[in-house]
Amino acid sequence: MTSIIVRGLDESVKKQLAAQAKEHGRSMEAEVRDILTKAARKPHIGLALMQAAREAGGIDSLPIPERSDIARAVDFG
Repeated sequence: MTSIIVRGLDESVKKQLAAQAKEHGRSMEAEVRDILTKAARKPHIGLALMQAAREAGGIDSLPIPERSDIARAVDFG
């Protein structure tokens, strides 16, 4: 198992982590480990969409429609 050191952590963050750990009935180290594990396992939405597009056959053959609208100035007055 790997260990890491986090330097420069704001005291308010440390206090919040300690409070969360107490609320969950575990050590601050266990709380941080759980937070990091969950964060690292979350799927990246951009990568998930790219993979879904690949599985659907890709996007290279999709037509790109011509723009026919004209940009309009907004009047906030």
